[in-house]
Amino acid sequence: MPLYTVDVYSGSDDSIIRDPHADGVIVKATQGTGYVNPRCNHQWDLASQLGKLRGLYHYAGGGNPVAEAQYFVQNVRNYVGQAMLVIDWESYQNAAWGNTNWVRQYVDGIHRLTGVWPVIYVQESALWQVANCAGDCAVWVAKYASMNWNSWAVPNMPVSSGAFATIAGWQYTGGDMDRSIWYLDAAAWDKFAKANTANPTPKPQPEVNPAKPSDEPNTWQDALGDTWHEEKGTFVSTTQLHLRWGARTTSATVALLPAGSVIKYDAWSRHGGYVWLRQPRGGSEYAYIVCRNAQTNEPYGTFK
Repeated sequence: MPLYTVDVYSGSDDSIIRDPHADGVIVKATQGTGYVNPRCNHQWDLASQLGKLRGLYHYAGGGNPVAEAQYFVQNVRNYVGQAMLVIDWESYQNAAWGNTNWVRQYVDGIHRLTGVWPVIYVQESALWQVANCAGDCAVWVAKYASMNWNSWAVPNMPVSSGAFATIAGWQYTGGDMDRSIWYLDAAAWDKFAKANTANPTPKPQPEVNPAKPSDEPNTWQDALGDTWHEEKGTFVSTTQLHLRWGARTTSATVALLPAGSVIKYDAWSRHGGYVWLRQPRGGSEYAYIVCRNAQTNEPYGTFK
């Protein structure tokens, strides 16, 4: 039996969330790297109180896709595992519209950070822009019979899935409210919220790359605004530590390393309350590990 949902943003009336036809509510959380929906928590809590399935979406601003993935996860981290995560790919206020690699980089970033593959929302005519995500992500297609289809009745019309094997959801009206039908049951919806346990190792793509040079020699600032200093050395841990795909405590884990592990590094950065080391892993891939508490200066190992 299919599910029906509404999606809401800061200007949506609570009556849309309360609509008894809606089995689920998908709430706008963030946009770009500078906007958080001020009513997101309220809308989430109301949907929860009503016993509805929940999702959270990020509206693509078209900036750095890794930075936008990081921004979204930072703001919804308390809900990861409870909500379907969605990337909203539209042309309005999107500087990267037409870029066929932007969403691919974004979904890889979300997967590295959370272990979850987000659902992609896109209009039918732009499915080609996200075709390279079809092997990992589900798609939620927007196609309207008309902007005046103010009804829960589903219009009789074909909807393409493009490169995707099938569509997970179809947003079929956006007049008085955004209504969608999902070809899922509640158990399948819940699986979208959970980390992919069948393939727990995230794709190893570097999360932090040099973005602009610094005035200091052998120093650079990455795309997330963190300053890195070139330094080659060896770190030996004295406690159990996470080796991660990114230099954030929310980044996905490569491995949980025991005390006594030896890490060869080529750069360090002080941010987020820690001193981080960068481990080269071949090609352009890197992993990251904390080596010191930046506030107390307590080390988590020794250096050679």
